[in-house]
Amino acid sequence: MTLRLARNAPRPLLWLGVLVIMALLSMPFLALLPQSHPLAVPTWLLTLTGKILCYAVVAVALDLVWGYAGMLSLGHGIFFALGGYAMGMYLMRQAAGDGLPAFMSFLSWTELPWFWWGTQHFAWAMLLVVLVPGLLALVFGWFAFRSKIKGVYFSIMTQALTYAGMLLFFRNETGFGGNNGFTGFTTLLGFSVTSTGTARRCLW
Repeated sequence: MTLRLARNAPRPLLWLGVLVIMALLSMPFLALLPQSHPLAVPTWLLTLTGKILCYAVVAVALDLVWGYAGMLSLGHGIFFALGGYAMGMYLMRQAAGDGLPAFMSFLSWTELPWFWWGTQHFAWAMLLVVLVPGLLALVFGWFAFRSKIKGVYFSIMTQALTYAGMLLFFRNETGFGGNNGFTGFTTLLGFSVTSTGTARRCLW
């Protein structure tokens, strides 16, 4: 399907896509240049590009569901959020060391909730990034398609799913940081999250 769409796309659009990909691939290498160099890429641009690419994943997923399958989903935010929270748990555990995350200490928690177990390991956190949203999508999709829900009713259900997730995340008692969410990230795999080198490695 991708090859067929690429062949049918206007030639200027294809060249634009090639240029964008080349620019993205060259950014980590241009970031190695001294900041005084005219082609040097600043740190803020690396960070911004990373955020744009993350949201591009959501856009592509929505395009697949709505553009190709014809189902308007208003609940993609919950799946994106679950993956983000899984990685956030790892970052919070890295910042806390052997203790509890800062917001749990503030709320007088004495131990980690069961769903936080193992999140100090990067590999397990990355597995949760995929498994948790995938499991929710499997359960929701099974019930939705088994009941042959479609059209505006499908859209309303996906929006309700997102709202339910928001209520869950916003509660201080659930262990997801409440209204403040997760803050105070310090390291990723031992590297400072604020350094240019870390941003460059993540973009690679």
